[in-house]
Amino acid sequence: MSQIVIIGGGFAGVWSAAAAARVREQAGIEAADLPIALLSPGKEMVIRPRLYESQPDMMGIPLDSILEPVAVQHIRAAASDIDTASRRITVSAAGGAAREMSYTSLVLASGSQLLAPTLPGAEHLHDVDTMAAAVALDRHLHGLPSRPTQDGRFTAVVVGSGFTGIEVATEMVTRLHAIAEPHHPADDVRVILIERADVIGPELGSGPRPVLLEALAELGIEKRLRTTVVSLDDRSVQLSDGSTIPAHTAIWTAGMRANPLTERIPGSRDELGRLKVDPYLSVMGVPGVFAAGDTAVAELESGHRTMQSCQHAHAMGRLAGHNAAAEILGVSLAPFEPEPYVTCLDLGQAGAVLTAGWDREVKLTGPPAKQLKRKINQTIYPPVDDAAEILKRADFQAASRTQLRGRPRAATVESPAAS
Repeated sequence: MSQIVIIGGGFAGVWSAAAAARVREQAGIEAADLPIALLSPGKEMVIRPRLYESQPDMMGIPLDSILEPVAVQHIRAAASDIDTASRRITVSAAGGAAREMSYTSLVLASGSQLLAPTLPGAEHLHDVDTMAAAVALDRHLHGLPSRPTQDGRFTAVVVGSGFTGIEVATEMVTRLHAIAEPHHPADDVRVILIERADVIGPELGSGPRPVLLEALAELGIEKRLRTTVVSLDDRSVQLSDGSTIPAHTAIWTAGMRANPLTERIPGSRDELGRLKVDPYLSVMGVPGVFAAGDTAVAELESGHRTMQSCQHAHAMGRLAGHNAAAEILGVSLAPFEPEPYVTCLDLGQAGAVLTAGWDREVKLTGPPAKQLKRKINQTIYPPVDDAAEILKRADFQAASRTQLRGRPRAATVESPAAS
């Protein structure tokens, strides 16, 4: 019996599963005759682009509320190996023995992960790459008022000024003030942005940079350019220029890479470890395997490539799932034709900035851009407990044309926004 397996419970994985279910339904095939399974060890789909905000533990949706209505099985297990020759996957659930499962079509949508630095005191670094990490940071911040009064208690050092770093730093100003002022209004709140390059937001280009610099100045965020962190402890951060910053909080946002499962696929990969896919999102030279989201790189117009971004994860997921099912059912495959690339970057109390195109021409700033950003942050949520609406939204041709932020998560070809 044919079976479609999707690895990954993020945007690309969930929409791959829903799109495959849509093709199955349109073909009049019963779920029992073409099983679709999504592998993800967690019970929730994490809204990763919002983990820089407060209350990150609220940024999740039960996967079963999306998958069960469209007859997709959620297998709470992690994939550890993929044998593309035999079309088998090695999986293991928490506390369980490893087992194998077979596939006819596979969609690898296991996402990306932050590259943790190896430097003295790295255990004191926080990040917002996963819900667990973001929750740990949130708890740390709320614990600051109970610490002894010391210089740097309400100082945060943010390392990296890409998409994620800018959003973390600008939001951190508000978060620290909200935590410090009720208890210690006289204490200084400082946010310091560290960047190895000689400009802020090197990956964002020159288009939005004046807006970013104005926002940082408005919020009082300090900049340290042409430098990086060389070591730290729980009270201070040492920089490569020889200076030391008293700071009880350090957040790392620099550098992302595709999930290591891409290395189990015998395909070509780019510098971020992403699998190179053809216009149908099929991994080149590997029959039966598609890739979507942060694990895949597709060529676009004028020599550009897909970004590790929420915008491309949605679109690639829908198409990969469609084509994975279409290939089995003998339906014509469709090529990848994403909407024009846009970004909408949150700037905390300074608003937001919307850009369009690969040169990131500024289209909207301030409160109007912030209003759009809030709308986008709601639009990226999938519908739940409604099969008809889930399948409707899974149609790659009729997908919402709401312009989503391209939040690259790697020094990111994004850092997507992770959004």
